[in-house]
Amino acid sequence: MASLLFRLGRSAFRLRWVVALLWVAVIAAIGFGAVNAPAAGDPQLSVPGIESQKAFDLINQRFPGADAKGAGARVVFVAPDGQKVTAAKYRTVIDKTVAAAARSPQVASAADPFKTHAVSKDGSTAYATISYKVKSGDLTGATKKTLTGALRGARASGLTVEAGGTAVSSQAGIGGSSEVIGIVLAAVILLVTFGSLAAAGMPLISAIVGVGVSTLAVLALSSTFGLTSATSSLASMLGLACGIDYALFIVSRYREERARGREAREAAATAVGTAGSAVVVAGLTVIIALAGLSVVGIPMLASMGIAAAAAVAVAVLVAVTLVPALLGFWPDAVLPRKARRARKARASRNGGRHAGQAPADTVRDSGVRESRGGRWPRFVLRHPILVVIAAVVGLGILAVPAAGLHLGTSGDGAKPVSTTERRAYDALSKGFGAGFNGPLTVVVDARETGAHTPDAPPRAVQAIESRLAPTSGVASVSAPRFNTAGDTAILTVMPATGPTDARTADLVHAIRAERPALERQTGATYQVTGSTASDIDMAQKIQGALLPYLAVVLGLAIVLLLVIFRSIVVPFKAAAGFLLSVLAALGSVVAVFQWGWGAGLLGLGQGGPIMSLMPIFLVGIVFGLAMDYEVFLVSRMREAFVHDGRADRAIVAGFGLSARVVAAVALIMISVFSGFVGAGEPMIKMIGFGLAVAVLFDAFVVRMAFVPAVLALFGKAAWWIPRWLDRVLPRLDVEGASLTGAFPPPAARKDSRSEPASVG
Repeated sequence: MASLLFRLGRSAFRLRWVVALLWVAVIAAIGFGAVNAPAAGDPQLSVPGIESQKAFDLINQRFPGADAKGAGARVVFVAPDGQKVTAAKYRTVIDKTVAAAARSPQVASAADPFKTHAVSKDGSTAYATISYKVKSGDLTGATKKTLTGALRGARASGLTVEAGGTAVSSQAGIGGSSEVIGIVLAAVILLVTFGSLAAAGMPLISAIVGVGVSTLAVLALSSTFGLTSATSSLASMLGLACGIDYALFIVSRYREERARGREAREAAATAVGTAGSAVVVAGLTVIIALAGLSVVGIPMLASMGIAAAAAVAVAVLVAVTLVPALLGFWPDAVLPRKARRARKARASRNGGRHAGQAPADTVRDSGVRESRGGRWPRFVLRHPILVVIAAVVGLGILAVPAAGLHLGTSGDGAKPVSTTERRAYDALSKGFGAGFNGPLTVVVDARETGAHTPDAPPRAVQAIESRLAPTSGVASVSAPRFNTAGDTAILTVMPATGPTDARTADLVHAIRAERPALERQTGATYQVTGSTASDIDMAQKIQGALLPYLAVVLGLAIVLLLVIFRSIVVPFKAAAGFLLSVLAALGSVVAVFQWGWGAGLLGLGQGGPIMSLMPIFLVGIVFGLAMDYEVFLVSRMREAFVHDGRADRAIVAGFGLSARVVAAVALIMISVFSGFVGAGEPMIKMIGFGLAVAVLFDAFVVRMAFVPAVLALFGKAAWWIPRWLDRVLPRLDVEGASLTGAFPPPAARKDSRSEPASVG
């Protein structure tokens, strides 16, 4: 692989104009497709195999049109303390408000709360349901303005008026600014790390190209494959972070090769052959982990995983092709300022000959940096047991909250009280009961009973209703609503507890537990669905898949690292470190988003359940990123060990050569992911926070402390592998050992040719 990438890097450097124009053509072609693609719809979250999904499908089959996907708004009216909304003056205001909100041509219907009995028992609260003909994304500005204007007029009467529903959107966030914030922070870190605008700008350019390709591709295919805005955000997040980091590793290795005296073309080819090999392997781990999410059995999870994996694949392709091409355009601009000045002086003295060779003082400067970077690994070598204990105990404490992980969907109840949706949610809970915001839908299938006598289905439904009503935790059961054929009915069960309350999940299980007995009694069967039941079922499905997926990911890590490092200790140590970092990240997410610790600082409301898809996404993505750092850091240690044979020196040398860049990479990823914490999508907000803290833990605690400490404890045994296993495993040559002799050392060339200092 190293030899193949070496030739690819050399060709890209030489044919830089062709490579650059090819990527421009790719962006133009995909952009044309994105512009002309049909608009994406509002994909529904479908989870095949769970009961709530089967019940939902049965409703669509027996009640045609019941799944209308138009937007909706629920307007809540609350009378002043001691008064009632049924008072004549308030009733008039409510009637006028509903009529005003219904004036938009996009409104399908507007339900009068006094005709639909949508008034609380104490008369303090009422709500009106506004249904629209189109989806929320297709509502015009005029329609939204009509609704807000109607609410404003009602508030002037003294009523408290709030609104929720899909037609109302007031999520605080920065939306499309997330990528911009991440890029700005990454640019600052790159500039500080390299001290060169070109060295800082080159990874950014390549990352922007990669994100542009992947984001436009998602837009072009969103309608065909039902991709959501969260899919695009996730692809942008990973594409941007990985794109910057992969390019950074290649540019950093290029600078290192130039400092060793190689000419620009040779240095670019060697950088792609060595660091590029690590990039390909690291990118492959991320791709496999993300694509593996498709085996969970949730279509939306699969589409998000595959789209994110494709974005990482694009980032890898850009890194190994466009980066060497850009180095061909500006071969010296990425070098440190001191090296550029010394090179110009040397070229002036030699009449321009040997322009591509770095001066000796550059090499000495590189050595000084390595010695400074060796202070921490030498400390680890002296106190390995202390470092291991500190890392394990510290991350273990942070992981404790993960034991209380509660999956679900963060609805309006988890939004800040500054939003009208949250205030409407609270008003409905107070006026109609905590379970009002999460009713359960029971679908009774009495078709088999109707084969005996025509009145059998109603009797069966009545028996089921009578049995469910006194169930502990049930506040009320609505009258049944039959389909046209009269063989299927829908009952609305109102829980006494809120949709995210654990007791509501117990109620769902209790209702389902009654089914066998009622089926024997009536001959009819039923299923429980609704958004609350669907959230409960999906959470259980994800929790059931999380541990098997984690086991598969750990197994993959062990096998992959066995192949790369030819060692028994390194893979198991890496897997243990990954487990520590991902559990600590999950614990942090639970503490902030579920328990509400510091949630206000992130623009969140009260704590709520963790989005069901989030933990499994976190596991897959963190696995890939953890393997990134493992490959980049430990490969340099193994390279030094193979050359020197001294385990302690290998740790210091490998750490000194790669730690500075790995630290910059980690800071860039943390910056990029942190930028998405302000996104409006709750899923993206959680993933952004979880990935930011996971990278912090994995890069700085696990890879830079735990890993060298474990290697120090094992010494040479850390690099041991049985001979029979060494013969069986394939060889990937991540360190680029096959490149030795591809170019003779600078000193051995009597008549070397150099690349021009600039291209013009």
